[in-house]
Amino acid sequence: MPQQLTYPGVYVEEIPSGVRTIIGVSTSITAFVGRAKRGPVNEAVRIQSFGDYERVFGGLWAESTMSYAVRQYFMNGGSDAIIVRLYNTSAATTLDKAEITLAADGGTLTLQAASEGAWANNLRVTVTYPDVSEDPDGLYFNLTVAELVGDTIVAQEVYYSLSVSSTSPRFITKVLETQSALVRVKGAVSADRPDTVANAKPETGPPVTKADDGDELVETDYEGSETLHTGIYALDRADIVNIICVPPIGPIDDTTELTNTFWGTLCEYAQGRRAIVIPNPRNDWETIADVTDATDGVDYFDKFDNAALYFPNVLMPDPLRNNMIEEFVPCGIVAGIMARTDANRGVWKAPAGLDATLVGVQALKLKMTDGENGILNPLGVNCLRSFPGAGRVVWGARTLRGADRLASEWKYLPVRRLAYYLEESLYRGTQWAVFEPNDEPLWAQLRMNIGAFMHQLYRQGAFQGRSPREAYFVKCDKETTTQNDINQGIVNVLIGFAPLKPAEFVVLKIQQIAGQIES
Repeated sequence: MPQQLTYPGVYVEEIPSGVRTIIGVSTSITAFVGRAKRGPVNEAVRIQSFGDYERVFGGLWAESTMSYAVRQYFMNGGSDAIIVRLYNTSAATTLDKAEITLAADGGTLTLQAASEGAWANNLRVTVTYPDVSEDPDGLYFNLTVAELVGDTIVAQEVYYSLSVSSTSPRFITKVLETQSALVRVKGAVSADRPDTVANAKPETGPPVTKADDGDELVETDYEGSETLHTGIYALDRADIVNIICVPPIGPIDDTTELTNTFWGTLCEYAQGRRAIVIPNPRNDWETIADVTDATDGVDYFDKFDNAALYFPNVLMPDPLRNNMIEEFVPCGIVAGIMARTDANRGVWKAPAGLDATLVGVQALKLKMTDGENGILNPLGVNCLRSFPGAGRVVWGARTLRGADRLASEWKYLPVRRLAYYLEESLYRGTQWAVFEPNDEPLWAQLRMNIGAFMHQLYRQGAFQGRSPREAYFVKCDKETTTQNDINQGIVNVLIGFAPLKPAEFVVLKIQQIAGQIES
């Protein structure tokens, strides 16, 4: 607001430039949904390394195909992931979370594991009392919670001067709820502090009422509830998701598979989040003919331009089985390669080629020829290949709308991902325009800010064209926003871009030339 001019002299005012920088969003945050040994259930937890996964979700577990996919993701260049742990209550028990009951003069104090699973069956709790000189009224106690693996303490938490009074700033329920990764208080708290445990050593703590790891997941666990934000809908609480992987329910040789109905639901959900889905190859796909004959497999996804299918499965050492070679789906590996390519080249570069090496992969389940590759590529199936000197690489960059017969504008994966990147970045970067006066000053600001963002991408090589005019345009004026639009509170911005298409077929034409004859 201009200053009020009251005295003779020089006045200095700062005038807003109208520049509002649009920042590009992340392009390779990958969500994994499945079973884990421990950790929050039906919550979207963001991690930045496999070490984070080990700390929060318990690391590799033979019953969790998701744990292997997450490890493979970070091995291949992934740097940011969102984990949704699912849990299916076991029919054999009614206790999902292990419990420890501490005796007290006036009742009991029950501690419950922070999350479901048998991991907490090795928890031990010790109670000690402060020195009388420090607590003359006998109101406080100390609590040690330890997690054991065999006789080794792998995690330990110590809390001093806790209280059973809800008015105390050290009320045990609140302290554990906000600080503990191992236990919570279950139910009411006794008016008396709990009794001490003999010898005050974690390994001699009270016995645990044990829980188990639940039953194998079923499809309804993955589908979840949109209302309750469970299953895949737990991702609603994640700010942004770019890629979604749902590893198989069980081992590859298991007959239980997620149905096409689920994959369709997931793809529709991902479209609303502007995310790419990497479906798993079917368990019974052993040959090229199995893929081409699977009309209920490949063809089912033809309507989804945000899904990319990779074949075949990969063979890798399993650290939990003395590094014996086991079969795994490629979703985690491919997501990691996408992240690596985005960081090195940009989201507009196809995550394929000789640089798209499959780190940690010993072999492919099927070693295919160029001719066999040529059968699957026109169907929109991306092949994993093995080449002498290059190793095992991703050798395809199409969406499942990329079948030649469909002639889709979203044929190529980098084009689809670039469009999602532009949409999400511009959506977030133009929120400031809401409720601004809908006239030429606003339109000019939108043209300037969006144009600056698009020009920056052009300079990075994101678009084709010899000049900015050939590469992109931003239009916002009386032609795009009519008076009727203004009356309805609408401002229309038209943005066009010329995407780069991958050089899928490199044709070298060689010709002999006749020797020059001097005349």
